[in-house]
Amino acid sequence: MNRIRKGDQVLVIAGKNKGQRGDVLRVDGDRVFVSNVNIVKRHTKPNPQANQAGGIVEREASIHISNVQPFNHATGKGERVGTKTLEDGRKVRVFRSSGEQLDV
Repeated sequence: MNRIRKGDQVLVIAGKNKGQRGDVLRVDGDRVFVSNVNIVKRHTKPNPQANQAGGIVEREASIHISNVQPFNHATGKGERVGTKTLEDGRKVRVFRSSGEQLDV
């Protein structure tokens, strides 16, 4: 079970974007794309067949998954996550500090 999933709000804990917060757009193995974090400029060629203009495009680059932590709204901090098995057999993610569930 992944500790970080698409749609989670995370806090960046290392690198040039340390302290920034955003939602996970996509998870690719051990890398995550976070909205409005780690913005890079990409020079693109025009593609008339796809109706795409050329120029400089700003977009999110990936961050290693070890450099982000799920954000706990109750404490206002990024916190570690563990797993817990419920009585009905489902596995859910929980914050280590409080035991509060991430998954609904």
